[in-house]
Amino acid sequence: MKAPNALVFVIDDDAAVRKSLQRLLTSAAYKTEVFDSAAEFLGRAPHLGPACLIVDVKMPGLNGMDLQKTLIARRREEQLVFITGHGNIPMTVQAMRAGAVDFLPKPFKPNELLKCVEQALIRSAEQRQRALEKNRARGLLDRLTPREFEVMELLATGMLNKQVGAELGMAEKTVKCHRGKVMHKLGIICIADLIQVMQKAEMPRVVCRPTKVQ
Repeated sequence: MKAPNALVFVIDDDAAVRKSLQRLLTSAAYKTEVFDSAAEFLGRAPHLGPACLIVDVKMPGLNGMDLQKTLIARRREEQLVFITGHGNIPMTVQAMRAGAVDFLPKPFKPNELLKCVEQALIRSAEQRQRALEKNRARGLLDRLTPREFEVMELLATGMLNKQVGAELGMAEKTVKCHRGKVMHKLGIICIADLIQVMQKAEMPRVVCRPTKVQ
């Protein structure tokens, strides 16, 4: 099932190729936009939904590989499918390592390209969902006071309230109070939920040697 806000961009300096690809994509019910250069595409505001870029590798000015580097530097989320009549193995390896969905040599079969587009849009949608969850989780963590944040990090390591108190130099009842506020602000009920929020926020894992409590 295609996402209603998904969009496929075709970037190629050959007008005949652009027309052919747009016709193929439209026949498969994809919404499309075409550009004759990478610079023209970069002048467009980023699409807010799942996006796939079908990009010719060899183009005047900014080529396909340079476009990929630019998008990465700008932290853009579009997924790329390269097409080329001038590819080689090192170029393919470089593009794939940088996150390209596929690298198709011309001529390619229409179904082969459509399969790549579908995969790219699925990956794009998943990446956008992870980004939304990360931003939401970080927004929740930003509501914590510095002290609540410290308590949260230690609780996530598996420490008991008493151990957290010994580590931070506070009474156990004070830890319980901070713990309650953390759970309330994050809208969670257990440590497993807390760890999940921290993982979605992509916080570095805190490793702390539990303090012995007498």
